Amino acid sequence: MRTTDLAHIGEDGLRVQTVAEHLLGTAERAASYGAAFGAAEEARLAGLLHDVGKCSDAFQARLKGGQRCDHSTAGVQEAFKRQSLPAAFAVAGHHGGLPDGGAAGDTADMPTLMGRKQRKVADYSRYAEQVEVPETVVTPKFYQNGPKETAGFRRAFYTRMLYSCLVDADWLDTEQFMAGEVERGMNRPIPELVDRFDAFLHRKGWDQPTRGLDRLRWDILCRCRRLAALEPGLFTLTVPTGGGKTGASMAFALEHAKRHHLRRIIYVIPYTSIIEQNAAVFREMLGDDCVLEHHSNADPAAYEEPNPCQARKARAAENWDATVVVTTAVQFFESFFAAKPSKCRKLHNVAKSVVIFDEAQMLPVPYLKPCVAVMAELAAHYGCSVVLCTATQPSLGPLLARYAPGLSARELCPNAAELLPHFRRVTFQQDGFLTDAELAGRLNADVQALCIVNSRRQAQSVYTLLKPEGRYHLSTLMYPAHRRKKLSEIRERLIAGLPCRVASTSLIEAGVDVDFPTVYRAEAGLDSIMQAAGRCNREGKRIPEDSVVHIFTPERGTPPLFERNIKAANSALRKFAPDDPAAIKAYFEALYEWTGRGLDKKDILGQWEHGSNGVQFPFRTIAEQFRLIEQPTTTVYIPAEENAGLLNDLRRGNYSRGLLRKLGQYSVEVYPQHLDALRRGGHLEWIDEDSAVLRSVHLYSEETGLTLEPEEGQAIFG
Repeated sequence: MRTTDLAHIGEDGLRVQTVAEHLLGTAERAASYGAAFGAAEEARLAGLLHDVGKCSDAFQARLKGGQRCDHSTAGVQEAFKRQSLPAAFAVAGHHGGLPDGGAAGDTADMPTLMGRKQRKVADYSRYAEQVEVPETVVTPKFYQNGPKETAGFRRAFYTRMLYSCLVDADWLDTEQFMAGEVERGMNRPIPELVDRFDAFLHRKGWDQPTRGLDRLRWDILCRCRRLAALEPGLFTLTVPTGGGKTGASMAFALEHAKRHHLRRIIYVIPYTSIIEQNAAVFREMLGDDCVLEHHSNADPAAYEEPNPCQARKARAAENWDATVVVTTAVQFFESFFAAKPSKCRKLHNVAKSVVIFDEAQMLPVPYLKPCVAVMAELAAHYGCSVVLCTATQPSLGPLLARYAPGLSARELCPNAAELLPHFRRVTFQQDGFLTDAELAGRLNADVQALCIVNSRRQAQSVYTLLKPEGRYHLSTLMYPAHRRKKLSEIRERLIAGLPCRVASTSLIEAGVDVDFPTVYRAEAGLDSIMQAAGRCNREGKRIPEDSVVHIFTPERGTPPLFERNIKAANSALRKFAPDDPAAIKAYFEALYEWTGRGLDKKDILGQWEHGSNGVQFPFRTIAEQFRLIEQPTTTVYIPAEENAGLLNDLRRGNYSRGLLRKLGQYSVEVYPQHLDALRRGGHLEWIDEDSAVLRSVHLYSEETGLTLEPEEGQAIFG
């Protein structure tokens, strides 16, 4: 008699989904996802095989409350029979995450893919009566073809994309059975968004410029729209500061997607501190119903009781099912080296997209090679157009050529050097060595001035030397809500013409919208210097000669973290002016040359090619290693009147993502040495091993945040 095995039983205990129904439903979804990069056939195979192990007496008993059993290894072994290593990995990881590949001699008790190949499983042979699975499968040609020296990375990348197709299809097919039709997606047709964008341009008057600079911005935007006809691939957009690169890049992306039938636009931004303002701009341009903002500070899934709109955004964030996605470099790149299903679900939706990397010079140098390899792979084999967008374009040509040898980056604003004089808003001046006292004296001599230094300690030191009226300090020693409050006060004083002198760390450089007549910048990388210059005469209301950016050597020396960047900057500045495109090119070339192997400090790419300690395809190992932000910090929550209830919930152990998201606005990340001093002084109330509440509230100043000298029990009030 023909057996009908079950895959799922509804929560009511009455509805059932057969294994055949689930395998066929998952296979068709996976195939539709894989079609975007030529992998429909292999994605379908993975879908058909992923749960064949449920056709066993052991699993059928499990459905009725029996013991847990391994139901995925059967599909792994069937994939090996069909010589599909990518499908074997995808099936092996569809619940617990991609495993390391291992080695040929691995035994059945080892957690690697080769170990799974040796494992004995319950008899599942009757699956063949219920679903027809092809005996052969064709893998896309690029999986095998291409440069041998990058073959390991290319194959691992494809495997993870195939894995994404399977886990998203499996999740959605199961969801449909368990919950019925759920409203998903934040998608609007690209042509409709082009019309919305044009309406925005007209509403704002951008399409009828009257001022000289506005006409130049409009010319840049129109040029980008014209060049959208170019075939998909690699692009650079090098626009001088103030040239309207956000609007120009979106104009290109929309028109390019429309002409070439690309599916979505993904905007990758380096810092959460500027992503919210960019996402707000895109919502104003295109509408709230198609723009998904997804990063650590705006995870739609973090709402405990979401309204229908929030719930829809939360579902879209699971797999980036939206026409426009605004995310961070951390979220984007770490997903492409992840092993967990939840991290990888969205990856297949990146295929056939326009991917814009804003402030491309901020790509993390210790992981530059792996990041560039991801960009190149997306452009070469996944139908993406990758745009590197910045005023200070990094020299990535040689790296892009290594990982996408058939492609070359095309510039969307080729006359940037000619445009630069029109957008020049500041004059640079090198002041040499300055003590903190000399620096503060100069700041005090100006009514409004900004000083940016390389350490939190020096920012506090300079702050204490400023005149009391209108002085401000900004650093990560202040919790985010506190910084936002101070920035609001700073902007109000700047607009009103009141005294306003600020001592800050580099956090103010990342797109923070402030406009000072004078800026002092401690020696740093040339990209940081140019970012600092963007806070001077930002609105272009003063002539460049009256808006000076002073570059100085601080008395406290250079933190080791910045030494190579400063050396490269000084090398370039001996030959060129800071804002000369030739200086930017020379800076990045020197920085990358001197960094050498440090461009892939953990040998991520080497491990794909040669294995890791004898383990081939080390998916799980690399997922644990690839962390763009590697700060050995501990979260310290600062008590405030408005967060008392939240902290009480935390103390009672009422953890939720929503609670932690809200409390994050009142937290400071503390490094080990600082943490030890706080611990020794008994200043912390520990919640768990990774977080604590500041017990000694006098150590947090309304002016400077958390003191760096906790052992004295004195905050710096000045």
